[in-house]
Amino acid sequence: MYTQLRNVALVAHVDHGKTTLVDALLRATGTFAAHQAVVDRVMDSNDQERERGITILAKAASVIYKDTKINLVDTPGHADFGGEVERALTMVDGILLLVDAAEGPLPQTRYVLQKALSLNLPAIVVINKVDRGDARAEEVLDEVYQLFIDLEADDHHIDFSVISAVAREGRTMVGLGMPAQDADLSSLLDTILERIPAPGGDSSAPLQALVTNLDASEYLGRLAIGRVYQGVMKKGENVALLEEEFAEGQPPLKRRLSQLMAYMGVSRVEVDELRAGDLFVVAGFPEVEIGDTIASTETPVALPRLTVDEPVLRMTFGVNTSPFAGRDGKYLTSRHLIDRLKKEILGNVSIKLHETESADVMEVAGRGELQLAVLIEGMRREGFELQVSRPEVITKEVNGKKFEPLERGVCDVPDEYVGAVTQALAPRKGRVTDLRSGDPGRTVITFECPSRGLIGFRSLLMTTTRGTAMLHQNHAGWMPWCGELPHRLGGAMIADREGMVTAYALDNLQLRGELFVEPGEKTYEGMVVGESARGDEMVVNAVRAKEKNNIRTHSHDDGVKLAAPRIHTLETAIEWIADDELVEVTPKAIRVRKRYLNPEDRKKAFKKAN
Repeated sequence: MYTQLRNVALVAHVDHGKTTLVDALLRATGTFAAHQAVVDRVMDSNDQERERGITILAKAASVIYKDTKINLVDTPGHADFGGEVERALTMVDGILLLVDAAEGPLPQTRYVLQKALSLNLPAIVVINKVDRGDARAEEVLDEVYQLFIDLEADDHHIDFSVISAVAREGRTMVGLGMPAQDADLSSLLDTILERIPAPGGDSSAPLQALVTNLDASEYLGRLAIGRVYQGVMKKGENVALLEEEFAEGQPPLKRRLSQLMAYMGVSRVEVDELRAGDLFVVAGFPEVEIGDTIASTETPVALPRLTVDEPVLRMTFGVNTSPFAGRDGKYLTSRHLIDRLKKEILGNVSIKLHETESADVMEVAGRGELQLAVLIEGMRREGFELQVSRPEVITKEVNGKKFEPLERGVCDVPDEYVGAVTQALAPRKGRVTDLRSGDPGRTVITFECPSRGLIGFRSLLMTTTRGTAMLHQNHAGWMPWCGELPHRLGGAMIADREGMVTAYALDNLQLRGELFVEPGEKTYEGMVVGESARGDEMVVNAVRAKEKNNIRTHSHDDGVKLAAPRIHTLETAIEWIADDELVEVTPKAIRVRKRYLNPEDRKKAFKKAN
């Protein structure tokens, strides 16, 4: 049993070791039995998290150390999932700021630290991966100090503790240096007890608890997750649920705490009560939403609701209307689509949903391409069929002028590609703000660019640098609208009929551009089968078969040699399409198509738009 409590969030840039450190802490504190098989990155339970190697959802676990329960909240490191970070920070009293000993603080490091400082949360800086051959721990620590100064942190924030760590081996030490081979995590755990304050809140006061997250259980239904700010939560008691529309003086919704759980290790266990400062999981509240307050029935007072940064990118999600609709998926109707999107926004406060003129199409706004792509991929795996549009930025008006979102990017590339990267940024209205040497043979390029300009930039960058570049970006504010930006160079090759793609047809078409399909694939009228070398659109016959006759020539009878086609992933397809095109997404296929399949309909739509 424990007598003390600490709540701490692990925040860092992508791949700086948060989840690995949580694994090490769980092992070091005996949360897992010695004989128990433990999968690496145990907190990344989502399939896409494991495949992409990133944390998408903020999750909690707990360890017991020296009679103290330490609640650990693992947060995403990618800027697109900043809403998860913001929610997580409302549940804790301090942060572990992980910084890679070689890479140093990167854009998301700045973002999460800024959020933590705005909430007046103390930080412990963990310089991780000090065993790397290219580690530069002293320089990195200086950069961290400079980051605190740049963010105008108060003196007590800058007076942070420093821990050197090799998280994957579970070794730490206080200060800069290389932890000894027999070192463990006790120096980090002791520092948490010393520097992270115990949660405040009067356990004798009337109950106030804030819902910061939602989950679902097959057996228990909707689960509300959050923190008890004051009072005591007791199983079996009646409480008031204060929703967004609640106003003082009106009767609140009353519910019974039939199921009360707390975090123990990576599991949720039933408890009889939870005191001020602890994290809770509650079942039996079907109406609950993020930001609601669970309060005493006698004196129901709502806590301030959660606020997160607004979305900067939007796209439409519609019912699949292609001729191949219904062949792969289980969920095909607008009702299925809308119900699924409404379920998503209940648990994801950084995604917004808006109706359109069509009942079969919804507008979805989010933080970035990756966040929206993760949502689409999740729906695809669940059995949905849908069609999505090209992302567009959300603008706003400032003093009568049109403004658009601005991104700050940091690109780490081999020296020989610096010129190519800066040239690629120029037509996208990107501006290089800093160039510095990175690891031997590499250069770090810092730039600012309108968010529109970075749609599709990641794919271009990987192609240009042969997959050797590393790109990090985050929202950096707003800038005046900078006019039209270039998109892709070539026009679309559009199939003129339904049928089976033939090698004979592709042999002729590959001379006119790059293909997206292979022989044997099925295509339909209006489906995009390639990108032409010229900017004009081309309507082509991709199913043409060789005529059978008795005339044989050497040239005609040679085997067809086709170049490898460009097989679109979900992300590359979304980046490539134009405004008059859609991406058809099914459990088994990713296809690019025209919004209007029939050529006459496309002409009419073009005339109407112009």
